[in-house]
Amino acid sequence: MPFIGGHRHILGMAIIITGSFFFGYASSDNPPQQVHISLVGRDWMRVSWVTDFSAPPTVVYGTSRSYGRSAMGTTSSYWYFFYKSGKIHEAVIGPLNPDTVYYYQCSNDWSREFSFKTPPAKFPIKFIVVGDLGQNEFTDSTLKHISESGYHLLILPGGLSYSSPLAQRGWDSFGKLVEPLASQRPWMVTEGRQEIQRIPILHPGRFSSYNRRWQMPFKESGSASNLYYSFEAGGVHVIMLGSYTDFSCASPQYKWLQKDLREVDRDRTPWVVVVVHAPWYNTNAAHQGEEESDKMKATMEGLLYQAGVDAIFAGHVHAYERFTRVYDGKPDDCGPVYITVGVGGNWDQGLDSWFNSPNKNPISMFREASYGHGELEVVNATHMQWTWHTNANNEMVISDSVWITSLSSNPKCNKQQTR
Repeated sequence: MPFIGGHRHILGMAIIITGSFFFGYASSDNPPQQVHISLVGRDWMRVSWVTDFSAPPTVVYGTSRSYGRSAMGTTSSYWYFFYKSGKIHEAVIGPLNPDTVYYYQCSNDWSREFSFKTPPAKFPIKFIVVGDLGQNEFTDSTLKHISESGYHLLILPGGLSYSSPLAQRGWDSFGKLVEPLASQRPWMVTEGRQEIQRIPILHPGRFSSYNRRWQMPFKESGSASNLYYSFEAGGVHVIMLGSYTDFSCASPQYKWLQKDLREVDRDRTPWVVVVVHAPWYNTNAAHQGEEESDKMKATMEGLLYQAGVDAIFAGHVHAYERFTRVYDGKPDDCGPVYITVGVGGNWDQGLDSWFNSPNKNPISMFREASYGHGELEVVNATHMQWTWHTNANNEMVISDSVWITSLSSNPKCNKQQTR
């Protein structure tokens, strides 16, 4: 519905009154909260939000504050033992233009207006990569630094709210905490161990809260599960894998991954990046010998190597570590660069400060136990720069940086035919 000049307020009030009549609450008493957005295909965006009470799952949006376009979505909720969630809404909007600011409002509520900027269709493009956020003073510092970075979209390799299974309101507080950033740029996430939240007998299901609150574009990428999917952004094909769902060679995830890799067009997306939660390479004393790391690596490493994956990011370990290009435990010029970033803030577990000392591992290039975030700036089809920004006394300091050359531009490593 277009809004023109001074009529916008009157029409807005009409919608509010209509919404109030059908749903029982005026929008000012039931504002949208926990708003976040995520990519859906190349030209679409999913808007997700929560209201305390029933409200229409509608989004009005446009390139000006007159909006002019609208979309109707869906509403759900869930019980977790004695906790009942608010009304969880989502609506997909588009098609959208790249590198463009859009203004939007949710549930016909005129008390809150949001805006986001779509990622560019071409290089350069900047990703934030940060894991294990949680909710504490370190998280606050990390989010502040991220807000100053001028990024296009954020990748989170698991470890979101760090709420315990019987403290479900932690998901609500997390949604409110990240809303100022997550409502302005797409946040693409995958699950970590903290998102399982299974209690035998009392709540045998897995990922109940995560799947309801953080829907990702799995259907659009041919996946059967919200726990693994892929998407494209500005010349980069990103694959989000699930460390805590079946990854055996006979699993749906493995078969989906095979198909997804076969369909990568290296002319359109010369870069391929993979994200997991549990790291496959790790010289920290924490999280050694876990099957989510070791068995998944044994199952999938060869597949990703043959496909020419450029980099693999992980969380889980509460320390930063960057490896050289690796395959089968040895330096390999045609292997992926492995980077662990599980130090966005977490909760009360602190840093994993004990590395194998001294560092005699020839594949580990840099490591430190510090909170922070990473920035991946893909400059063109052949070069991208990775920088690690540590939270030093609440100041953002670059402590590690490296330039990475795409494997698709290296004839020696071009294992997959360009489509």
